Amino acid sequence: MKDLYARLGVSAEVCDCGEGILKTLEDRFRQADAVAEYNQAKVLAAMQKNRVGASCFAATTGYGYDDVGRDNLERVYADTFHTEAALVRPQITCGTHALTVALSANLLPGDELLSPVGSPYDTLEEVIGIRPGACSLREYGVSYRQADLKPDGSFDYDAIRAAVNEKTKLATIQRSKGYATRPTFSVARIGELIAFLKSLKPDIICMVDNCYGEFVETVEPSDVGADLVVGSLIKNPGGGLAPIGGYICGKKALVERCAYRLSAPGLGQEVGANLGLLPSFYQGFFLAPTVVCGALKGAIFAANFYERMGFRVVPDGSESRHDIIQAVELGSREAMIAFCKGIQAAAPVDSFADPLPWDMPGYEDQVIMAAGAFIQGSSIELSADGPIRPPYAVYFQGGLTWYHAKLGILLSVQKLLDAGLTKLPEA
Repeated sequence: MKDLYARLGVSAEVCDCGEGILKTLEDRFRQADAVAEYNQAKVLAAMQKNRVGASCFAATTGYGYDDVGRDNLERVYADTFHTEAALVRPQITCGTHALTVALSANLLPGDELLSPVGSPYDTLEEVIGIRPGACSLREYGVSYRQADLKPDGSFDYDAIRAAVNEKTKLATIQRSKGYATRPTFSVARIGELIAFLKSLKPDIICMVDNCYGEFVETVEPSDVGADLVVGSLIKNPGGGLAPIGGYICGKKALVERCAYRLSAPGLGQEVGANLGLLPSFYQGFFLAPTVVCGALKGAIFAANFYERMGFRVVPDGSESRHDIIQAVELGSREAMIAFCKGIQAAAPVDSFADPLPWDMPGYEDQVIMAAGAFIQGSSIELSADGPIRPPYAVYFQGGLTWYHAKLGILLSVQKLLDAGLTKLPEA
């Protein structure tokens, strides 16, 4: 293996250091395997209950009327997430699009949107209207209010209580950290927050941005009171096979409004051809618990390796995991570039490319991204990214297999060493 890794660019010293760290992680990896086994059984049960058969894989075009496979896939998602309904469509282009559909469908002029978990992810700022942009919720008369987290990353219940008012219609809860070095929220903590919000205003809609969190635990936010859970198929639930798409699961009336917003009032879920993508949607969802498990192991390995080298990592090497993202505070632009070069060099696609910071649509700061993926932008595949701003944190995630995630981390360490930006920990 050392000879093979050497040909891939990893020195024997980095390999040995990594193996030493892995010996301390056997219990953590067994826990991840147990979660994956449970979630695999959950997905399988939903597929069997809904009698998935070869007829479900037939392609449809045009309007997509009477698309049996599409409709059945949505029942599979609803049963897996324990919700009344689901909308799972290739016409949803990304996670931000899915969130935009859910927000714009369920907020009307005069309503107020609340974020009880601080600032939203960068790409939602223009959607909401925090940063001016055409067709924002603000432009359509929806106001916005947020309650910031406490310095330790916990919920500020007093601030949330003060923020909820007669106009508050929907609370958006971002499960994962986004481009912030704050804790990811466990499903249990999300449940506590939802219960608190409902105690203040029983009819408030609680929507959870579930991106990067699916199948990391044995329960989902919809199991603890979320009215809507939203995510992207080129993240966890697509299992690395879905080439596009997003999902919205939740209460039937709310999901129905989302379908009207995605297509048109009166048409809703009746239209939307699957364009031959259903085999990858079904098979990707079936594989997702195992793929997520591999990515989770990679995140745990990354946390422990970089923590041993003296970098601040979020979560730290011993904390419980609630998403697949690992934040590493590298302290400089140069270190972020070196890290991302390592991830890119480990890719099966475009491994020869050098990632550089650039002005990405939807982001205020320059962003660097390493993603040599089979599916463009797929962050369940091995990837790393981050905005070029203090504390110069890079966000690592993905890996269709644990072994690929491992190689990516080893090469990221190697690139930092080669650039003279770090040292290996002492044995």
